[in-house]
Formats: sequence, structure tokens, C-alpha cells
Amino acid sequence: MPRLIGPHRLAAALAGALIVALPGAAAGQSSQPPLAQPSYVAVPDSLLRDPRAGTLHHAAPPDSLAIASPDSTVADPITVAPATARRDYIAEVRAAFTAENRAYSGTRTVLAFFGPFYDLLIALVILFSGLSAALRNIAHGLGHRLYVRVLVFLALYTVADFVLGFPLACYRGYALEHQYGLSTQSLGAWFADQGKDAAVGVIVFGLVPILWLAYRAIQMWPRHWWLAVASGTLPLIVAGTLLQPLVIDPLYNTFTPLRDQQLKERILDLAARAEIPGRNVYEVNKSAQTRKYNAYVSGFGPSQRIVLWDTMLRGMDEDEILFVMGHEMGHYRLGHIWKGIAVFSVLSFFFFFLVWRLAAWAVERFGTHWGFTDLGDVASIPLLAAIVSLLAMLTQPTVNGFSRAIEHEADVFAAEVTRDNDAGARSFLKLGAQNKSNPEPSRFVKLFLYTHPPLIERVRFVLEYRPWEQGKANRYFRGKPAGP
Repeated sequence: MPRLIGPHRLAAALAGALIVALPGAAAGQSSQPPLAQPSYVAVPDSLLRDPRAGTLHHAAPPDSLAIASPDSTVADPITVAPATARRDYIAEVRAAFTAENRAYSGTRTVLAFFGPFYDLLIALVILFSGLSAALRNIAHGLGHRLYVRVLVFLALYTVADFVLGFPLACYRGYALEHQYGLSTQSLGAWFADQGKDAAVGVIVFGLVPILWLAYRAIQMWPRHWWLAVASGTLPLIVAGTLLQPLVIDPLYNTFTPLRDQQLKERILDLAARAEIPGRNVYEVNKSAQTRKYNAYVSGFGPSQRIVLWDTMLRGMDEDEILFVMGHEMGHYRLGHIWKGIAVFSVLSFFFFFLVWRLAAWAVERFGTHWGFTDLGDVASIPLLAAIVSLLAMLTQPTVNGFSRAIEHEADVFAAEVTRDNDAGARSFLKLGAQNKSNPEPSRFVKLFLYTHPPLIERVRFVLEYRPWEQGKANRYFRGKPAGP
């Protein structure tokens, strides 16, 4: 899961950044979750996500497994069997999980669990060292209005948090990815994306006005402010979901309508069969940052779109890409974005209730050591960030369980709309190998880190699920069968 303790992550929480877990979201652009896999594939990054992380899922560390794209320096671990031979996909999945992939995946898993505690430690250092109170005093000295104090404190806190969190952030987001040949991004470009992260939180998501409103609510309703904050999440989640593809994603990459006209026609035919608009299909130049594969669905209404990474377009066969498209179309047809918005809007009330109770207890117990005894003091921002991070980690199994359920539904839809189970198995195999994720994680790791069903489960399902061959009805797709 991504770092949650930073100021802009706090904004996302207070303002509805729960959209990260919504179905269809792309994995983060630069700070992918420790184990997150691409929104279509399945493994973990994301949770209360990085503001630009996306919409459905989903997400996600989280939260990754690895066949390199054609121009990659990473060796392709998959051997293509002769067309006449019956392929043992399960054996191929296990063979693709090489010692190198195991080392990468293991490191990401450790970082996924260690990261939130490291973030929590940073917040505690800022609080117990008196730094938070000192920053508050500077903010108070520069202005009497709450808005100015929030602005100044947030700017200073952002710098302090970045400096203290830099070693882990740089290793996780830059050094590790280069060590295993998965990143194509220069250090300067990576730094630029970190700056964009902060700018997105402060400017696009309006972090300062959001925190100002939150602190106004805390001062006006000390015991019920959480109700006001939770009530404001629905419109913010909706607005964030709408604006993500139009405003935020283009800050990091270039999006263009799919240029392969033959592939586009086949995707449009598939979309027509699925009875959904197929005009908004884009490709994005993710090869500027990574060699991984991904595809995702985001937005709604005028901003609704399906996006394919250019790495995937170069490294996967056409029928495999069509299966991926069937999966993403399933998110549309099954209303996963709206289900996610509804679920997380409701859960936000429980989430912020716990934030209030824990924050009230912490201030009463340790406030004198921290230099403030009122939660309405802006010096409490690191405390709220720490609690948000802690609760995000503890609620991860629930969030991931919901995500895995809707991702499985999308897999079912893809199998039904394409009726190409072999292409589905091959697409999972390539996607899984590309991101170096463990195809058979322990139950504990699956619960906490996997936003999608593990690779082995997905391959087994797509190979076995053929209701049309047994005269049974499909679960979700009711349209015209695939084929001439």
C-alpha cells in the first residue's frame, strides 16, 4: 500500500480519497503499492491512495509479476508451447515465478507491511519531538486566521514529512524498480512526479480548503465533526472520479485515442456486443516510466474511458488484449464504479467515527507531551494523518475483499463476452509474469495486500468456466455470443 501519512494523503482521506479503492482505478502512476498489481491483473497498491491513483480498485500496492515488453532488458520467463500441444498453464505460472521474481515480490511484500509502520513512526517523531508544536507556533506567528495557519503549517509539514520519508520512498518507488529492470524513469523524472503528487493534493484536490473546513467543523462540533466530514465524502468522491481522467492523469502521461485501427475496430465490435459505448478507448505512454503492463477503466459520463498502457499494446497478442478489454467492459456493465462510490461513502461514516474516537483518546492521553490539548489545533494534523494511516491498514482486508469480488465478476464477464478462455489464460500469464507478483500468496498476504484474486486462482477459473458448453446460462453477459 502507498504511503498514507503524508499531508496530501491526509487530504485524500478527509476529502474522499477513498476513490482509490473504487473499481476501475488505475494503479498509481509513480508510487505504486508495494504489492499492487495492475488494475486488470491482480495483486496489490493502493488503498487510501495517492491522489492520482485512479478509480476502480483499485487501487492498489497497492499494491506486481513480469514478462518484459519487447524492448525490455528483462528476460521473458515464459516459453510458448507449440500450437498443437495442450498447455499446462498452472505449471507455466509456477515456472514464471522465478527466483528473481520471488525476490522482488518478497521485498515488495515486506515493504507493504513495513511502510505504514514507518509512516506512523514519522508522525510520532514529529509529534513527540515537539516539531509539530513548533511548526504550529510559526503558523500562528504568520497569521491569525485559521485558513492562513492551515496553509503555513501544511507547507512546513509537507517538507518535514518528505525529508523524513524520503529514504523509504526512494527505495520503494525508484531504486527497487530499477534494481529489477522494471523502471524506465530517470531520478529527475521520479522527483518531478513526487512534486506533482504534492501539487495534486494541494491544488487539484484543494487540500488547504478541505483541511480548513475540517478544522472549522472540529472547532464548531468537537464531538460530531466526523459526521460533517463523512457527509462531505460523497460529493468529493463523485467529483474526484469525474475529474481523475480529465485533470489528474494527464499531468503524468500523454493519453491519445487508440491508434491501431484494426485493434480499435475489434474493440468496438466487442463493445457493441457488450452493449456499452466503445468510443473512449485510449492508450497512454506508460513506457516512459515502467515496463509493466496494465489496463484500467475510470471516470463516468463524459470522462468515462478505458485506458491501455503502451507496454501492453506492444507485448500482448490481439486476442489477449481483447480479453483484457472484456474485463474492463465488465466493470462498466456491472456498475462497479457506482457500487464502489456507494460502498465507500457509507463506510466513510464508520471510518471517520473511529478517527474521532482514537484522536480524542490520543489528545487526552498524550496532548500535553505534544504541545496541544485540543484536536482543533492545527498541530494535530500529523496525529490525524497517523490515525488515517493506521485505520487504512487495519481496514485493508475489508477493502481488498470488496475489490477482489468485483474483479472476479469482471473476469467472469470477460470470459462470457469473449468466450476465449485460452486468450484469458495467456493474458493472465503475461500480466502476472510482467509484474513479478507471487501467484500463490499465503492467506494472510492475500487478505492484506491483494486487490485481485491471486494469479493461480484466476487462471484456474478462466480455464474451467465454460457454461455455454454445458447448456447453462451466463452469470452476467446476456448479449449475442462471440463468433461469426
